[in-house]
Amino acid sequence: MNSLSARPRVLLAALCAAALLTGCSAQAETPREKTAGAQRAGLPRASSQLQSDYQKVIKDVLPSVVQITAGDALGSGIVYDGQGHVVTNAHVVGDEKSFKVTTATGEQELSADLVSSYPQQDLAVIKLSNPPKGLKAASFGDSGKTSVGQIVLAMGSPLGLSSSVTQGIVSATGRTVTEGRSGGGTGATIANMVQTSAAINPGNSGGALVDLDGKVVGIPTLAARDPSLGGESAAAGIGFAIPAATVRSIAGQIVKDGKVTNSGRAALGITGRTVLGRDLEPAGVAIVSVRDNGPADKAGLRAGDILTRLGDESLPTIDSLTALLATEHPGDRVELTYTRNGDEKTARVTLGEM
Repeated sequence: MNSLSARPRVLLAALCAAALLTGCSAQAETPREKTAGAQRAGLPRASSQLQSDYQKVIKDVLPSVVQITAGDALGSGIVYDGQGHVVTNAHVVGDEKSFKVTTATGEQELSADLVSSYPQQDLAVIKLSNPPKGLKAASFGDSGKTSVGQIVLAMGSPLGLSSSVTQGIVSATGRTVTEGRSGGGTGATIANMVQTSAAINPGNSGGALVDLDGKVVGIPTLAARDPSLGGESAAAGIGFAIPAATVRSIAGQIVKDGKVTNSGRAALGITGRTVLGRDLEPAGVAIVSVRDNGPADKAGLRAGDILTRLGDESLPTIDSLTALLATEHPGDRVELTYTRNGDEKTARVTLGEM
């Protein structure tokens, strides 16, 4: 999976200019006029109503979606509150501490500074130095109620084209996805992601995935890559967004405390690495070190043990362990199968917090 920050190109600037020239003489219509115009064009009433719904959501939410320039990289962000906090992806901010932010109107470029970044969930919060009057915070929805087939809109700055909107549906929920490290990705494994068919491209990272009630249900973060093409080409219509519940939890802690104080992520309290079997294929996770008084230590696990299963799921690699732990919660009890000096054993472990 590849993260979706982007780097500006001169060609895009020319493309934006051309787009502005073709639209400069258009006059805004009221929603009623737009609906009436659609009906005169022969659209059924249901279609014209849907079109009106789209336009209302865009008008309501787009002012809360901003473009972020971090060094020579571009991404998107969502206005979190009226105090100027903006939530985005950790891979958008990267190692930068200060940023330029452009609102949907594009009238002025604002300065912002990093509050805190949390790469483990690929989220970050920045704060505008001088929030403009009338800054509109987005409204976050209940991502737990997001359902397959639901219409959603993706808003952001794909390829530097600010204030762009695409539409699609929720293709699946509850996906656990690992982000690649190439292209500035954090390598995070993120649970409960929303899969969508709405087109999301480099630059959409940190933007908004919105339902037709105008609620943000997720932050577009990853796009799938086609393995048949060596992972270099995007797989059309397969994108992933961090759910709103996770965004509210992490961003809320950063805004309140300046850092994440409760990740909600389960942990074993070990450092591990993938080991290979006799066939030179991944065969388990060797424990390199155990945190004193951590979950694994309390369960009797020690350095040198090789974890092979968590519950009924095999653990061929450290990445598979990370992905399975992302679906668990602190306090959950799990059964680990492991080998020690060639003997297979099991241990019941009460998971801690990352």
